[in-house]
Amino acid sequence: MRIIAGLWKGHGIKSVKGRRVRPTTDRVRESWFSALGDAVIDARVVDLFAGSGALGIEAASRGASSVTLVEKARAPAGVIRSNIERLGADDVCHLVVDDVFRFLRQSTEPFDLALADPPYASGEARRLVELYLHEPFANELWLEHPVREELALPEDARTRRYGDTALTTLWSP
Repeated sequence: MRIIAGLWKGHGIKSVKGRRVRPTTDRVRESWFSALGDAVIDARVVDLFAGSGALGIEAASRGASSVTLVEKARAPAGVIRSNIERLGADDVCHLVVDDVFRFLRQSTEPFDLALADPPYASGEARRLVELYLHEPFANELWLEHPVREELALPEDARTRRYGDTALTTLWSP
């Protein structure tokens, strides 16, 4: 896995190992950040269900002012910590080892962008959308999920498809 653009363009980062791991592909990540455009520059970003940290670190590489990476599992959190250290990104990237929903309930920090890639078939994408519609935790939520997963989305939500992967964007009112 590598950083696609920005300050750390081309730098490799470690990925999380395991059969149940499904990292965001470079193609989807590149499309994702192309769609985000300049919105990431100087943004306060939260990377939810961070996994290896690839989304959050990509945001930092592209000019985010701060990135909070939230991951509850210890092994992936260790990979994130290692990736942040390898790139010298600890001035911008901050790891929180916690459950995403507990973190969001307790967080008082305003975020510009929330990037989320919850585990597929876990129901977490649905829960995240419901929470966001009830209590927006960022100006924009960018959510990766399977195309076949049905989510209760508002009319103004936008979904892009990349094969079996969907990227849905929601905006706070």
